[in-house]
Order: sequence, then C-alpha cells, then structure tokens
Amino acid sequence: MKKHFTRMGDGSGIYMNEEEIRNDLAAGTADAADRGKIPPISAEELDYLYEIVVTPVNIVSVARGKEIVTSSDSGAFKINYQADISLDRATSIQVHEKVLAADSLDLGNIDYSYKSVKAIMHDEAKVMENVQLNTIMPVLYGAMPNLGLYTKPDGPVDNWSELLPRVKIAEARRAQEEAVDLAVKDMVYIADGMYEAGADGMNFDTCGASGDADFLAALEAARIIRGKYPGFGMEMGMAGEFILGMHGKLEYEGARLAGLYPHKQVKLAEKAGATIFGPVVNTSSNRSFPWNLARAVTFIKACCEAADIAVHANVGMGVGATPMTLVPPADAVSRASKALIEIGKADGL
Repeated sequence: MKKHFTRMGDGSGIYMNEEEIRNDLAAGTADAADRGKIPPISAEELDYLYEIVVTPVNIVSVARGKEIVTSSDSGAFKINYQADISLDRATSIQVHEKVLAADSLDLGNIDYSYKSVKAIMHDEAKVMENVQLNTIMPVLYGAMPNLGLYTKPDGPVDNWSELLPRVKIAEARRAQEEAVDLAVKDMVYIADGMYEAGADGMNFDTCGASGDADFLAALEAARIIRGKYPGFGMEMGMAGEFILGMHGKLEYEGARLAGLYPHKQVKLAEKAGATIFGPVVNTSSNRSFPWNLARAVTFIKACCEAADIAVHANVGMGVGATPMTLVPPADAVSRASKALIEIGKADGL
C-alpha cells in the first residue's frame, strides 16, 4: 500500500499509508469531541482532511476567494529576534506591512507582560505613536496578563504554586484574587496610555497561562476598557485549549472558568468586549500530524460556530496542529492553515 509523507507532532517526518492516516484523523476528531463535548467533524470533512494531508505538493493554500486576514503576537520580534536580523521594532513592523503584506501586527516589549511594561509605559507609548505615523495597517499593543509576576519575590502576593502543595487552599485562592485586581489595574493603565498614543487596540496574549484567575484578569480588564473606549479593538488570545482550575471557583457572568474549552471561552470573551478571539488547540508531540489536525479542526469549528466575533485560530509552534518545533515546517503549517480556514471556518489566523 502506498505511503505518504507526513509528520509527528514534534515535527519529525514519517510515512503513513491511507488506512493509518484515516484512522488517526478519525481518532483525532473523536478525542476533541469527547473532551469538549462537541460534535465530531463529518465523514465528508474527514475525506477532505485526508486529501489535504496526502496532497503531494510541499506547500498548499486555500481556494481562491477563501483568503482570510492575519493577526500576530510576540511584539514584532519575529524578524529581529527569531530570524536574527538586526531591526528595531518600529522598522520590523514596517517590513511586515510593506514587504510581507501583514494584515495587522502587535507592538510589544521584549519583556512581554503588562506588569513589566507598566514602569516604561510612556516610552512604549512613544514607540507606538511613531509606528502609527509610519504605517497604515492596524497595530495593537500586546503583552500577557502573566499573573505569576505578581507573586513573591517579584510581586507583592504569596505564590499559590507554593501554597497549594502545602494544602493552603484558602490562602492560595486569596493570593490569586489579589493578583487579579493588580493585573487588571496594570492592563487598564497600559490601555489608557496606548489609546492616547493612537494604538488601534490591545492584544491580551496567552490568557489563562496561570489558570482561571489569569483568564479572569483579562476578562475584567477587557470589560473596563470596552466601557471607556467603545471603538477600541481588543484581541484576546489564549494560552491553552482549556482553562486550568488553579483557583477552581472563579466565575465570570455566572460561568465557572475552570475547564472551559474554546467554544465556551469565546462567549465570555464576547461578553467582556473582545473583538477578536484567538482559540488554542494544543499539539501532542507524540501523536501524528493527521491526528492533531483533525483534533484542532474539530475544536476550531465548534468555536467558530459559537462565536459572534472574529475567531483567529492560533497556528504556531505547538498549537493549532502545528508541530512543536522552534521553526515549524511549512508543509505542516500550510496544511493546518488550509484546514482551519476551509473546514474549521476560522475568520483569521
């Protein structure tokens, strides 16, 4: 039986026959359906996924007329730090716009957390103003809520990761609640400064990295910012496919945050005032690319069907079916992108 080149979730190349690929596609969508309590993708969609996986060309693309827009994170560092080309952030953003035809970008500091940026907000605002004077595409200001920075010794509150193993549950929960209040103030403060500097919006990146309290901080900050600036753009990108219950009892608008998958996360982001939602589906490095692809498409399709705002699926190192490698292989990235757009119905990537 003919074998087709594909990859594992860690990026290594493998060869699989038709039966193996189809079995992994079916198993991937079944896993997502079981975990998320969502419908699996249809037999016809699985057939199309199979065609995308086995097409003999190296790079694939969407059908004409199905093009989407892109957004970004990492603070415009993809050329200078990741490609090791000496460019400042403002120049990098212009290259992304004028040479690489990016649809939007975010400006952020190399210390990509709102707490860290607070002390240099005025300097960051100057960079944002300069960028806005020299670009046309939307430029957001991005950073992470990063609740962990508010714990001792870097911050004022006790570290819940140290309290929980000592079974100090109440103390750990209080510490997280205190950190939420501090993070919300910092995020709103930065948004105020960036709004005045002419930013097109904010990018709350890697929300939920520290668990349900981290996600709550982003939601509360978004709600306040939306109330102050009705026309301000707000992108909310997630850290993982489901919300870790580090606190376990936190709620937003009556919904418990712990354990939520993308199709339920997006509804809370909508209520908070986000205009773009970036769902994450984790890549399993010891599973095949077909398995990860079917799983990611299943989650993203359910999220898009639930959403009333734009959904920009995260497709990067270790998420969105992309292999967990520092420089993801283009064959896998292009196939993941095509599938998430044409079957998952993502509005953007």
